[in-house]
Amino acid sequence: MQMKRRTRAALLSLALVCFAGVSAAHETWILPVSMRVQVGQPIALSLTSGMAFPADDVAIQPARVVRAQVRLGGKIEQLPKPQLQRMSLRYPWRPRSSGVATIGIELGPRTLELDPNLIGEYFDEIHATDAVIAQWDSVPEPKRWRESYVKHASSFVRVGVPVRDASWASPLGLGLEIVPETDPTALLAGANFRVRVLRRGVPLKGFSIGVRREGEPTSNYVPTDKNGRAWIILPRAGRWILFGTDLRRVDEPGLEWRSDFVTTTIGVLPVGTR
Repeated sequence: MQMKRRTRAALLSLALVCFAGVSAAHETWILPVSMRVQVGQPIALSLTSGMAFPADDVAIQPARVVRAQVRLGGKIEQLPKPQLQRMSLRYPWRPRSSGVATIGIELGPRTLELDPNLIGEYFDEIHATDAVIAQWDSVPEPKRWRESYVKHASSFVRVGVPVRDASWASPLGLGLEIVPETDPTALLAGANFRVRVLRRGVPLKGFSIGVRREGEPTSNYVPTDKNGRAWIILPRAGRWILFGTDLRRVDEPGLEWRSDFVTTTIGVLPVGTR
């Protein structure tokens, strides 16, 4: 049974790659080489898709990126032209003032088509809601799955000694966004990290946020409340990824589904760190 399940999961990944180039079930994240830098210190920001955070896996082609920005001290600037690496797209950046930098990336929409026999595994991959599963179950035969998906990624960097910079608590304006309500660059092991999830600026109720520490194979999931908020316990130091998928049934020419994938990467410090 376990071997059969692994085989079907492998077929799902292959189908996603064949239809969409980069697998929609893969998370796409932006990760700074360091979560803390000094003013004027150059830093590389690595954009990749993969299943084993934080390992680079599949490079994002530059043409897919429709938005690449950083906000520092309330000022937004476009990230410089990236460098395409073998397994990542790397953005160079040099902060010119102290504060907490919010980095945001969006990829343009792509469309995939899946074999209906693989949808169950896909639902497992994205932690689909019962409502979405019920919608699929209600579709009469012959079933067809055509989906347009968009990916959104963010991260945060502490630059120098921030003074009165709480811009990290404001949405950057991504189509789907995990917005911190606790300074994401001052988290210590054991912290209770409060966030909001917004879809086009509106709080998203009942959204399942996946939480995984670097190098670990399993994830925890935390739902948002009626105001789009969630409280996430981060028990250990290290780099963490928050992620989730907003999948919606649509009635459009050539489409049955739309989805938005979101990730946020953060660093958690050992207790006693300043």
